[in-house]
Amino acid sequence: MKKVLYSLFISALLGLGSAGVADAQKFDTSDASLKQYQYPDWFRDAKFGIWSHWGPQAVPRQGDWYAKKMYQEGSDDYNYHLKTYGHPSVFGYKDIIPLWKAEKWDPAALMKLYKEVGAKYFVSMGTHHDNFFLWNSKIHKWNAVNMGPKKDVVGLWQAEAKKQGLRFGISEHLGASYTWYQPSHGADKVGKYAGVPYDGANPAYQDLYHPKAAPEDKEWLTTDPENQKNWLACITELIDMYHPDLLYSDSELPFGEVGRTMLAHYYNSDIAHNGGVLSAVYNCKHKASEGRWVQDIERGVADTISEFPWQTDTSIGDWYYKTGQKYKTGTEVVQMLVDIVSKNGNLLINVVQTPEGDLEQDVINILKEIEIWTKANGEGIYGTRPWKLYGEGPSTVKKQEKGRFGGLKDTRAYESTDIRFTQKGNSVYAFCMLHPNADISISSLGKDSKLFGKTISNVTMLGSKQKLSWKQNADALVISKPAKLPVWQVVAFKIN
Repeated sequence: MKKVLYSLFISALLGLGSAGVADAQKFDTSDASLKQYQYPDWFRDAKFGIWSHWGPQAVPRQGDWYAKKMYQEGSDDYNYHLKTYGHPSVFGYKDIIPLWKAEKWDPAALMKLYKEVGAKYFVSMGTHHDNFFLWNSKIHKWNAVNMGPKKDVVGLWQAEAKKQGLRFGISEHLGASYTWYQPSHGADKVGKYAGVPYDGANPAYQDLYHPKAAPEDKEWLTTDPENQKNWLACITELIDMYHPDLLYSDSELPFGEVGRTMLAHYYNSDIAHNGGVLSAVYNCKHKASEGRWVQDIERGVADTISEFPWQTDTSIGDWYYKTGQKYKTGTEVVQMLVDIVSKNGNLLINVVQTPEGDLEQDVINILKEIEIWTKANGEGIYGTRPWKLYGEGPSTVKKQEKGRFGGLKDTRAYESTDIRFTQKGNSVYAFCMLHPNADISISSLGKDSKLFGKTISNVTMLGSKQKLSWKQNADALVISKPAKLPVWQVVAFKIN
């Protein structure tokens, strides 16, 4: 009885009555229903997406989690805030927000660049743990239309993505914000301001910092039903306003039945919005998707081919702009992409924007390096599927460092004998993960290989017209080292 009443309450909250989206419903909150989900071809073919993980927390140029760490007495961000802006009892995060003007942000130029780089989908930050919304929300005033840039950041990104023919997604990090923000309700323990509450404790700003949580409510996802109801209302508004092709949650599917209600609504509203066809993709960090959504691994990769499509989310550098940060190289990004795609995954990578909204020249140079590679080698990436084996070579047998949030670390050192495979049609693509320094021997493609067992008719090198010398022996396909190797490090061969 309680579950029925709860479902009726949720339906009323979402406005699902006897008409509208309810008529098009296919999904409910049960596992059996969610396992009907079919991964759309657009996502399986896309392989590569770019993310704008961007907002007011970029302003101090101190990297990720500034809105929390500035309230943690003694931390580097607290000390920086004290020196730069003043004490958080007086000048809080609410006062950082108006400083985010995004005056150099050109979404049209950036989206054009990202398409040229090879991205097939683009994801905008919707809201981070700071509870600041980058869309034109009617739920609270703390949004980018009312403050800071005074622009619908999500809407403008979406419009430009559509112009460039890219699929569009939105990331939400709100579920963790209710407990994440609790340091803003504290006070210094020592010094001049000892015992003076930070501005998060001011009742006038509870719609930004959230109410003070119960002492036991301190895990990543809140246990407070009122907070969960607020989350559902906010994410439902986001879905209904923008109908994104992809929705990302920075957590497992949040809040049990509440999260499942959101997910069923997302899938059903997408069906209604797209004339009866489901094309939506939901990313979350449940360790096993079981076909219900796309599992996301933050800063990590799967260790083998996954039965279900999955995604790595990572960043070129820090999540938010940080002065002096170290960036991944273009080669590292390409190696990640190839390794991930060989295991049935997609790569979603954050391109770090300055607080003003443009890109540093170092970042542009990295993107241009990736662009050169994807234009020459994209045939072996886009629209492909995993082969029978994801790869061979030292990296497949040597112990690899674990990722911070699961899986294996997203970057690693490769050797010239490390190979990754993809396939499309009658072709297998073999990628040397580092410039070969000798003949290339691929044992998985030998005549007597139990995995392959076919006669090879032709071998070509992507991005080159030179004729290759090769021989398919019983134990391996041996490709003589090409007379002229391309400038990029990851070299791809097409085997028919």
